[in-house]
Amino acid sequence: MKKLIPIVTTILFIAVIAVIFISMAKEEQPVTVVKGNKEAKPLPIKLNATNDTQCKMLIKRVENSAEAVAPDGRTWFFDDPGCMVLWLENKRFKDKAKLWVYTIDTNRWVDAKRAYYGVTDATAMHYGFGAREKECKECIDFEEMRRRMLTGENLTNPKIRKKLLGI
Repeated sequence: MKKLIPIVTTILFIAVIAVIFISMAKEEQPVTVVKGNKEAKPLPIKLNATNDTQCKMLIKRVENSAEAVAPDGRTWFFDDPGCMVLWLENKRFKDKAKLWVYTIDTNRWVDAKRAYYGVTDATAMHYGFGAREKECKECIDFEEMRRRMLTGENLTNPKIRKKLLGI
């Protein structure tokens, strides 16, 4: 009887671990990439169920969110245009990717390379580059936004923040 107790205990332990793993597998995991977007169109984002590919945060708002679509149809999601720029920089397909941003002025998806960007907007990662479809006096184009992201010239930089916001 004493020899049976360790065997039963081990079997129960393994059963509990198996139940935990099975229940975890059934839970819906956050979306990080979607395959098969051959038309390279912006896809609907499941808010609070989709992770930003760069910063890993859950995307909570569609405003200023972004998407990058590779030539093979894989689509990645971002909560901030700045995250998309940072993530895309070292990808082999960066010049061939179709990029989308959701604008704060017209509330729709537009080509990120044709959009305009404010420099002091409230964005998910606080970079400040809010996307717009229509040009505005304080706006910059995609290439300037990209340059500023890659050189750290955004609102997360205290010197830039002070210069732009006077804080």
